[in-house]
Amino acid sequence: MGRVKVHNLFVCRDCGAHSPRWLGRCPSCGTWGTLDENAQRDGQGSAELSALGLGLEDAALIPTGVAEFDRVLGGGLVAGSTTLLYGEPGVGKSTLALALLTSMARAGHRVLLASAEESLAQVARRARRLGEAANGLEVAALTHVEQVEALFARHLALVVVDSVSTLRDDEGGAGGTITQVRRVAERLCARAKASGVALVMIGHVTKDGELAGPRALEHLVDSVVRIEGDRRGALRQVRAVKHRFAATGEVGLFEMGDQGLRAIDPASLRAGSDLAVPGVVTTLTSDGSRSFLVEIQALVASPSGPARRVAHQVSSQRLSLMLAVLEARCGVDLAGLDVYATTAAGLSANEPAVDAALAAAVASARLGFVVASDVVVVGEVGLAGELRAVGDLARRLREARRLGATRALVPQRGEFDAVPGLAIERCRSLSEVLAALQPVTL
Repeated sequence: MGRVKVHNLFVCRDCGAHSPRWLGRCPSCGTWGTLDENAQRDGQGSAELSALGLGLEDAALIPTGVAEFDRVLGGGLVAGSTTLLYGEPGVGKSTLALALLTSMARAGHRVLLASAEESLAQVARRARRLGEAANGLEVAALTHVEQVEALFARHLALVVVDSVSTLRDDEGGAGGTITQVRRVAERLCARAKASGVALVMIGHVTKDGELAGPRALEHLVDSVVRIEGDRRGALRQVRAVKHRFAATGEVGLFEMGDQGLRAIDPASLRAGSDLAVPGVVTTLTSDGSRSFLVEIQALVASPSGPARRVAHQVSSQRLSLMLAVLEARCGVDLAGLDVYATTAAGLSANEPAVDAALAAAVASARLGFVVASDVVVVGEVGLAGELRAVGDLARRLREARRLGATRALVPQRGEFDAVPGLAIERCRSLSEVLAALQPVTL
């Protein structure tokens, strides 16, 4: 029998990066003194990979019953998988987790919420907003990871830990530290995989909106799901930024209301201003495998001081570029005027494909012409004023027709089939777009 070789491997306890030798500073995250030594035998990695591959083939997919969340994860949760759910305070992490638990319990699964942040009374108050309690949903207010580990033996389908940052491991140092959070997460992930119970851990974010705690958490789990949205608005977007079992990039749409989160259809997002006024143009954004009709609104006004350019839910850099192109290539005078641009219904429109619609909305507001609500404008605009091709154009156009559009202005270049009921006009430049839109006037 051949000799097994043992190699020393150094792993950063913060970000999980590997190094063949010890370094005082991690080459990945730049943290000092975080590389720990691990021994690894030849063939160990491939054996683990092979075992993992067999496990994935046999793993059961468990739909949660929350369709928009299942869409994001490719159909549901995988038995024994670990998911990290994070977002800003108040955005709806706990509410979404409770909705998942309630839905699965109503489908006949036994599920558990391990609450380390809220008391049982607080959880009950939140649950009552979601409707009648479901049999099979268990709740425990716990503070130590050992207590949570013991509950995995209760033949559960799903365990939600709220939150991983507040559970304690008595051997992991002070509560809430990076070392503590990492040890808690490691223990919970190992227990979930050993028991075949799906695990969802709720995490916090930093002041910059990034996942708080050690970056190694992202390496430990199978999936990382982020919930986004303005706490002062109703729209919430859920997307997978990491997913080992399916493609990432899918987005789920929810609306936060008095009774918690409710999945919504993209068609409901089109509702903006129903007034025939200048400065309103509809465009199509692409996110994951979905396209959304987004209403861009612009306002041009006389300033009370220095001219202002204000962008909300649209790129301020793209707005500045469009203003320059409108003046230089299309003869639209915006010098010394305030320009405001935003979107309706809370969806952001930051991709270059919305350039033409953004510029058209500003021109419409400045020149006083109205764009019909059943017209969509799509295209990236270059500094020469040319209209550039955009990705997923065929899908965008099909979705535009499904949501009621009857006319579309698109770049000259781009592959797509005819869409019954949708008149498609190809334009070479922003000037051609404006010329095609202006016949409809006040």
